[in-house]
Amino acid sequence: MKKKTTIYDIAAKLGLTAATVSRALNNNVKISLNTRKLVLETALEMNYEQNKLALALKSGKSYNVGVIVPRIDSNFFSSVIRGIEEELYPKGYHVIICQTHNQENLEIEKINSLLNVQVDGILMSISNANLENDKGFNKLIRNKRTPLIFFDRKKNIKGVSSVTVDDFKGGYEATKHLIEQGCRRIAHLSNDRKFEIFNNRFLGYKKALSDNGIEFDESLVIETQSNVLDGRRAARLLLDMETPPDAIFSSSDFAALGAIQEIKESGFNIPEDMCVVGFSNEPFTRFMELTTITTVDQFPLDMGRKAAQVFLEEVGNTEDTKTTQNIVLTPELIVRRSSSKKWKD
Repeated sequence: MKKKTTIYDIAAKLGLTAATVSRALNNNVKISLNTRKLVLETALEMNYEQNKLALALKSGKSYNVGVIVPRIDSNFFSSVIRGIEEELYPKGYHVIICQTHNQENLEIEKINSLLNVQVDGILMSISNANLENDKGFNKLIRNKRTPLIFFDRKKNIKGVSSVTVDDFKGGYEATKHLIEQGCRRIAHLSNDRKFEIFNNRFLGYKKALSDNGIEFDESLVIETQSNVLDGRRAARLLLDMETPPDAIFSSSDFAALGAIQEIKESGFNIPEDMCVVGFSNEPFTRFMELTTITTVDQFPLDMGRKAAQVFLEEVGNTEDTKTTQNIVLTPELIVRRSSSKKWKD
């Protein structure tokens, strides 16, 4: 069996002490950046693997971080996870990914499972709008040794940090853009407004209408799930109206895609007869043949990195008090063929 490389082997090769190598591998700021880089490069060349169990026993940390998302089969959440991993992996952390499939019982089960394996922190996007009423969740909140960071979907809980996007602004800008295209009867495909993100997109939509002298019509708001089939269902309801809308702002790219499919199959043209705007900037929105989809970019990679940075600050804080951070990223409207009547291919 091949002998495993130790810190003593690295030290001997570089002419350093084992203590210096150990500190460098643990990113100790007392060791110069050049030395840390040299040690890390040499460790990689020599196939050195840190003993995580020994490290955990010494530091009191597991170097595992839990990430809970409603689903991972979307570009948004997979990009957030990528951002988290890119930020944490160089610091020696491993990420345990859990998905809840938007089921409340699974969400609580995942929280308890992560606490049982003694993760150093939990970063999560909630599936349960009433989460703070659950005993398991309250156990997590009381556990001051395990930082909790919300991203995207959050609850406003004292002492819990969050990283979100300005959903109100995103909804406002999307609706304002449709108005600028000459649309006046604008429908909104909402999602469960018990969640703050979807309610804020709805409120942004309403405010843009009000600011532009357009009366809000409740019949033009249809609650949908974030999937293609529900987008088609909602579009069918709107098309069957005596006076169909001339535009749709959807809180989801997937529902927007379904709406576009239904509108086209019904013989209408996009954007000439009806404009459509989605939300999230999923990859398919820019690769659609003939009709690329206007959408709101939430910058999920940045969201993941910021959430990880907040965790690192909190886990590194040795004081009893910590500063709660509520970071709000600025969204960007990306105009494409589905909403621009002056679009040039």
